[in-house]
Amino acid sequence: PDFVLPPINDNPDGTWGPSTSTLPSSFKDIPYAPYSKSDKITRIADWHDSADLNRPAGRTAYASGARRGGREAYGASESNAFGYVHEEDERSFSLVDSGARAGTRAKIPQRGRGGRGGAVNTRVAGRGGRNAAGFQPRGGFSSRSARGGRGGFGDWNKTTRTRDSSVTIGSDWVMLEEIEFSRLSKLNLTVDQPEDIESHGSLQGYDKAFDRINTRLEKPLDILDRVRYNASTSDDPVINQLAEKKAAQIFATDSILSVLMCTPRSVNSWDIILDRRGDQLFLDKREGGPFDYITVNENAAEPPADSDDPTNINSPASLSLEATYINQNFSSQVIAPSSKVYEPSPNPFYSPEDETEPLASCLYRYRKFDLSVGEEDEMELIVRTEVDAYQNKKDSFITVKALNEFDPRARGGLGKAVDWRKNLDTHKGAIVAGEMKNNSAKLARWAVQGVLAGAEQMKMGYITRANPRDAQRHVIVGVQSYKPLDFARQMNVSLTNGWGIVRTIADLVFKQPEGKYILVKDPNSPLVRLYRVPADAFDTGLIEEEHTDEE
Repeated sequence: PDFVLPPINDNPDGTWGPSTSTLPSSFKDIPYAPYSKSDKITRIADWHDSADLNRPAGRTAYASGARRGGREAYGASESNAFGYVHEEDERSFSLVDSGARAGTRAKIPQRGRGGRGGAVNTRVAGRGGRNAAGFQPRGGFSSRSARGGRGGFGDWNKTTRTRDSSVTIGSDWVMLEEIEFSRLSKLNLTVDQPEDIESHGSLQGYDKAFDRINTRLEKPLDILDRVRYNASTSDDPVINQLAEKKAAQIFATDSILSVLMCTPRSVNSWDIILDRRGDQLFLDKREGGPFDYITVNENAAEPPADSDDPTNINSPASLSLEATYINQNFSSQVIAPSSKVYEPSPNPFYSPEDETEPLASCLYRYRKFDLSVGEEDEMELIVRTEVDAYQNKKDSFITVKALNEFDPRARGGLGKAVDWRKNLDTHKGAIVAGEMKNNSAKLARWAVQGVLAGAEQMKMGYITRANPRDAQRHVIVGVQSYKPLDFARQMNVSLTNGWGIVRTIADLVFKQPEGKYILVKDPNSPLVRLYRVPADAFDTGLIEEEHTDEE
């Protein structure tokens, strides 16, 4: 057979595409849609495109590549003849399942239309005040989240979360530095053993009977009225005396320092006030800040969902208050009432005229760490640490912490629901692994606090609700002992990296003129920002005067 070469119509214009002179009449009114080689072919139908959420029901576009990632693709337009639009109303047909009668309409699921949204904002005051178990806490907690469909094949039902900053950024603040976590994770500084400066407060012995608690011998959590102080650095009279003696260049508390040292693990927003006075630097917590509260499942893949309902006991704010309440009561309950009191010096915050309730067992240890890099670059830090009890002998210090279960149906280390009251004795390893994953930042801070305080052991209590719907009654189902340094290694917490972060932030502030600064963890990105703020920022006295004038 003969091969006949098909006719080739050359375009005299020299442009890409067919010539209008040789184009068949049936295609003359159809516009040509050019393309770019850089365009990627995506899904035929993207149900999660946020730009199409407002499209009326029954109108679905099937133009592949016409809109990608919320932007117009190359050559796409409203007149694109290759973009098929289904104009027929979806109500003209129905889906009938196998078990339903003919003509029964099944409900069509709606996907990619967003999910629940809500906000919670709980604020109460208190910076240097005391906290009593069974208390009305003072401090602050603010969180806001938005939930909705997130684009991506196979993950349409996953949620996104938008958090609020722990502090409102003022219009007169000046941003000086922005540091990503990836840069902070590369810092390292080796620090020698600290020097003990002073010890204040009273300490009692640990009741070893709590080590025998298990799921078969659980014990109710008691409500005990004990006074505990959590004063900020600048409100500590002992630190102020040491500062006057020029005993160090940097001053902080263990709760503030541990957050800074574990910065790369943080998810929630926090802020630290950096007050430079001459050649000294004070790390303070802000009035109404998050340092007086304990987070719950901060690092979980599915953190607690926010709610507009103030009675929701499983909202982040409610769970934070519950965890703080549990920790304060548990640390007081494990004290042996008949044990001898060890009191090297009186509690610097206690005033018999103002307090009627007994003091909680707590010893404040002031310790000095050398952060010097060389002989010519001397820098020392004094930190106020806390221990909760002693065991066997008075110089064998321990810290007491508590993990709380609020929902037995939550997934644990086994990848499925692990009820503590049923499985803690047999699956403790899986439960601990799940807590290390969901509460990585909190547990790392606890480990660092134990190391800073020189504690020999950390007692970890496992506490769950007596009834999942009641946040007031709890039971202790187990207690486990850890050495803080070993626990830090188990969680892969690098102390040298933490000290490197502290030294780097201090160097940044010391390069600035004398004044007040604030370090803020971004609520939705893995980075921190350093701001210079006015001298009267966060001044409690000024705020109280303004309220008085308004009244």
